[in-house]
Parts: sequence; structure tokens; C-alpha cells
Amino acid sequence: MASMIEENGPSTHQTEVSSSYQARQKLEGLLNKNMRIRMTDGRTLVGLFLCTDRDCNVILGSAQEFLKSTDTFSQGEPRVLGLAMIPGHHVVSIEVEADSLEDMQGF
Repeated sequence: MASMIEENGPSTHQTEVSSSYQARQKLEGLLNKNMRIRMTDGRTLVGLFLCTDRDCNVILGSAQEFLKSTDTFSQGEPRVLGLAMIPGHHVVSIEVEADSLEDMQGF
């Protein structure tokens, strides 16, 4: 009597484990790819995606900072930051750089 029979497919626990596994695999596939992160204050950081956590904080390696420009065609000179931690609540958008996506095609 202790066992339960599932009649309507997999349990929700199995579905949650499967979706978290897929999400983890996707994140692992993005490791060491160039990312462009736009922040709430208008700055843009570009660097290698190294780490994230459950609060959506992001660690970028070899990061460069681009300030918000009044001229839409000019990004200005980047400021080299090196290793940077971006708090999750300051992230507006995250993009994978095009050259990193081409590298993933064989992956």
C-alpha cells in the first residue's frame, strides 16, 4: 500500500528535475562565451561568461565597460575592468556575442 501508481504520466518532481537539468546544460554550454550585458545605469559590459548564481548575479572575465553614449553610432573607448561581478538586479539584458554563437554551432 505504500507505493503509488502514476496514471497520468511522469510526476511533477521528475519534470522539475528534467527542466532544471536542461537549464543547467544550457548554462554550461554558454560558459567561456563572450557576453554583452546591459545594466540599469546605461553601461554595457562585455566579457567571458564565467559564473552565475541563483540570484542571477553574473561574473564576467576579461570584462570591458562601455559607457552610454549620446551618439548612437559611437560606443567610445572601452574601460578594461578584468574580472567583474554584475548584481542580478542591475541586469537589463544579456546577449551572447555573434562570434561565440558561431563557435557553438559545432557543439
